[in-house]
Amino acid sequence: MGARPFSGMLLSMVIQRQQSAHAATVVQPTKLPHESDALEQSLRPRSMQEYVGQSKIKEHLLVHVQAARLRGEPLGHTLLHGPPGLGKTTLANIIASEMNAQIRVTSGPAIEKPGDLASILTNLSEGDVLFIDEVHRLRPAIEEVLYGAMEDFLLDIMIGKGPTARSVRLTIKPFTLVAATTKAGAVSAPLRDRFLHTFKLAFYDDDDMKQIVDRSASILGAALHHDASRLIAGASRATPRIGNRLVRAVRDFAQVRGESHIDLACVESTLASLDIDFDGLDATDRKLLSIIVDTFGGGPVGLSTLAAMLAEEQETIEDVYEPFLLQRGYVHRTPKGRMAAKRAYEKLGRQMPGGVQEAML
Repeated sequence: MGARPFSGMLLSMVIQRQQSAHAATVVQPTKLPHESDALEQSLRPRSMQEYVGQSKIKEHLLVHVQAARLRGEPLGHTLLHGPPGLGKTTLANIIASEMNAQIRVTSGPAIEKPGDLASILTNLSEGDVLFIDEVHRLRPAIEEVLYGAMEDFLLDIMIGKGPTARSVRLTIKPFTLVAATTKAGAVSAPLRDRFLHTFKLAFYDDDDMKQIVDRSASILGAALHHDASRLIAGASRATPRIGNRLVRAVRDFAQVRGESHIDLACVESTLASLDIDFDGLDATDRKLLSIIVDTFGGGPVGLSTLAAMLAEEQETIEDVYEPFLLQRGYVHRTPKGRMAAKRAYEKLGRQMPGGVQEAML
């Protein structure tokens, strides 16, 4: 027996629930606790050939991987940095796959004491990849242990306390450390200098984002029209993780509405429900721009003031909202604070005062 169609009231309730669940989080590039790891893994590329974008990084990594394999050595320790959602974890998994190695995944906050790190390192097999996400959040005492492991594959651990404490040196098997961070400047200089390869991931262009959106839609079984795919790509903030979320959101809305093919109108209505415009800006982005332009006459505005008026943490503004707004030319950072750029005035439909233009020159 076929499923009954939704009544108008029930359809409205479902859509409202979808909206409230997605609107505040869909354009945040950070990984969310409630996201399905299995589903996210299914959308991730598993080889360099499948990985879209970051062409220079892929080219260099393939050379280093091939050279390491020819020598029969682990790949040199590698640091990946850039805004969240651009594919650092995916690249770490691909590196392990290209090296025919196993990968062990952890994060800076998860390693609470040197013994935790020692346990991980002593259980690695030769050539394994250890991936540490948020490496900038490692504690100094743990970093000290990591230095010897990275350079000489040795662990120096203190056992006991006080007069009875003694140092024990352990030899570990050669491995590759792949670390990721959204704050390269927060990684200590001694740790940063021990990485042989350092790559900065950049935001994706529209063509690359369209390829990613099309691939994800195909995996999810969502029939996207060409123009619908292009619109999702443009609204994805140049970030694959957000693009994947938008594809899933559009698919869910289309399914609830009983639409088997996702056309331009379907994507437009979904984005409108989520309060996301065609450039990927959500309500918080537009409010941030409005505060600078309308409340403070274009700026400059201090970060603490913006955080207070948006009811957000300063770190959230710096890590989640600002990178895209800066990269797309909506705002500028100055020694005195944030200032609205010409594009911000155009987005809000305002005329940019001549005095503001002169102050920014």
